[in-house]
Formats: sequence, structure tokens, C-alpha cells
Amino acid sequence: MGHDHEGQRVSRRRLFAGISSLGLGSLLAACSSAEGTATVTTSTGASVTPTATTAKDLTSLFDGAGTCKLTSTTTQGPYYFDADKIRSDIREDKQGVRLRVAVKVQDSETCKPLGNAVVEIWHCDAAGLYSGAEAASTGGGGGNPPGGGNPPTGAPPSGGPSGGGDMADLTPTDDKRYLRGAQVTNADGIVEFTTIWPGWYRGRTIHIHAMVHFSNQRVLTTQMMFDEKLNSAVMAKSPYSEHTGRDTFNDNDNIYDDSMLMKITQEDDGYLGAIVFSADSDKDGA
Repeated sequence: MGHDHEGQRVSRRRLFAGISSLGLGSLLAACSSAEGTATVTTSTGASVTPTATTAKDLTSLFDGAGTCKLTSTTTQGPYYFDADKIRSDIREDKQGVRLRVAVKVQDSETCKPLGNAVVEIWHCDAAGLYSGAEAASTGGGGGNPPGGGNPPTGAPPSGGPSGGGDMADLTPTDDKRYLRGAQVTNADGIVEFTTIWPGWYRGRTIHIHAMVHFSNQRVLTTQMMFDEKLNSAVMAKSPYSEHTGRDTFNDNDNIYDDSMLMKITQEDDGYLGAIVFSADSDKDGA
């Protein structure tokens, strides 16, 4: 489905009928309601229930895609900020291999689906650039983008799978918001995004960042990664092939962990990736 049909698509799913006018902060507050799924009023006066539905039943995708073990927490990296983009198709005008991302969020203690959680994802484009930080992600212009251990000047260093310390949220330096978005989990704990296969930048393997909010708290910050055979096949295609000199792969990335690998299947003109996040919803470390 073309990008220009996103409005019709989300309308049919009853998710974005005015929700995008709320902003992430209001959405988080609504989803943390003690009554469960809250009905909120948007700036247009519409009453909206911010509950996600997906294109079709995706529950079978998650067979074998993860366990109830607490998902590894990683650094959020230097390029996270609240993009205020509540949407499923995050491509905008970015070209690349189509990737449908399905995430199931479950409670790490009960193993039950975590409905009414907000999942954000963000990643670089085929050339290694991040929206809101294009200058920084090109190394300030003229240089290679910084890697996991070499953030831009003034940014704190990245950490490994154990967390590596929290980073301050980025203050955007441009008005671009491509390849960023948030969704609300449905009763099965599932959200779905349409994006492109990420590109790469110096010092990091190919990855997607993810953050889970529950009860108005950040309960998980992690990353999603891909089998290197698939990475190689995608990087050989245009526009990825125009960006040469990749120096970091899964086996020499300082954050990569096998548990971060998505379960990938090919579909239509692209791929479908599925992963289970086990989040510490009450933040007690279990």
C-alpha cells in the first residue's frame, strides 16, 4: 500500500482517528488509566479509544519468536526523542526494502500479553541517517556517522546489552521525522509497523531501536537485529548498495545479543519480522 494511503489505512483500523493530534505524552497518560483502555478527547473534539488493531491475526507469528525471559535492556543511543508520531507506517518518503515489524509485548513475570502499552521504534535510513539528527548522524557533515562507541561530540558513550547508562533525550536539530513512530498494543500485546530495512553506520551492526512505555513509565529500552545473511542480501540492493564500507557486523557489535534477533519471513515485496519483548512492567527488576 502506498504511503499516501496511510490516512485511509489507519482510519480503517480505528487507531489514528484523531490520536495523532494528541501527542505521545497525552497518549501515555490515557493508556495509564486505571480503568484500562481509556477514551480520550483529541484537539479536534473527537472521542478516541487508543487501542491498536493489526492488519490480520498475527498471534501465530510469535511461536518460537521469544521466551518469557526478561528482554535485555540496552542504551537508547544518542538519537532518541519524542517524535510525537503515533502511526503504523513510518516510511514517509524513504526508499528501501519494505519491512513489516510485528512486536508482541508480554509481562516478564506473568508471561501474559501486556495490552495498552505504547511501543516506539526508530532507526536510520538506507544511508545511515537519523531523522531529527541528520547533521549529527553524518558526523557533523563530511564525516562518517558515529558508531555505538563513538557518539557525536557532546553525546554520552553508548553501552552494551546490560544497559551502559541512560542517555539524555536528543534535542532535534532538524524537522525531519521519518522512520520514527509509536503504536499502542492490543489485547494480545501486539503492535505492527511498516518501515524499511534499516541501513548501517560506522561502529554498529544493522538494528532498530525500541522503547516500551507502560503506566506512563519507560519499562524497556532495547534493540532489534537481523540475521547477517539477510543483511547482506538487502545491502546488495539499491539504495543500500550506494553506501559502501560497512565495518561492523553482528559478531563484532558491542551491543548485539542473539536474543535481539527478529524472526524473519519473506512476504510480497519485502519481509516480515516478529519479536517478543518481555518487559518488567512494574519495574521491580524481575
